[in-house]
Amino acid sequence: MTVTFLGHSGFLAELPSVTLLFDWWKGRLPAIRPGVPLHVFASHRHEDHFNPRIFSLDDRVRDVRFVLGHDIRPRDLSRLGVRPETAAKCLTLRGGEVCALAQTRVEALPSTDEGEAFLVTADGLTLFHAGDLNWWHWEGEERAWNRNMEVNFKRYTEPLEGREIDLAMLPLDPRLGEDGFRGPQYLLETAEIRRFLPMHQWGDFGFTEKFLARYPEFRSRTLPVAAEGQTFSL
Repeated sequence: MTVTFLGHSGFLAELPSVTLLFDWWKGRLPAIRPGVPLHVFASHRHEDHFNPRIFSLDDRVRDVRFVLGHDIRPRDLSRLGVRPETAAKCLTLRGGEVCALAQTRVEALPSTDEGEAFLVTADGLTLFHAGDLNWWHWEGEERAWNRNMEVNFKRYTEPLEGREIDLAMLPLDPRLGEDGFRGPQYLLETAEIRRFLPMHQWGDFGFTEKFLARYPEFRSRTLPVAAEGQTFSL
């Protein structure tokens, strides 16, 4: 597969029989391949993950479906002026729900913030896009808040334990300082992740090197992101 980093948490993954677009809200979108289904994912309604322009990808020609976190509701689509025929191509998932699309199986996991994370299987490959599912440990928050976040993160990610994942797109957020290492470290240790793409870095791509300096054992599995539009062939 070929994966293009679109900015922040946005990725375009091109597999042999399907194209997957995750949380695109900014950055230049490459030309979408014709002739294969397009599945567009929006994990939740935060503006750094969801932009209503995704619905313009329904050109009435290509085979497109939209998979949305549960906090993007049907009435939101109506308010945004989404055409009824496009809204009919939208599927809303909650954590724990599973759906089958053309060539693709989608499992939703609950998030420790808004919306959902998505575990997607197609062409014998499994991809995980975390959305805002992360071990958010904020300096200055009460100890009980941070402890509750840890418990929820580990509980929500239980379905990933021991799971073989070909590509995981996980938040590595520099705003948390070294506490931002917690989520990726935990998942790289508990799931069988072959490749890790950092995201949600707010343009601070050097933070990946700080993570790898602390955890050099993950270097061979990590694909450092350096710029929007960067493409990885896997």
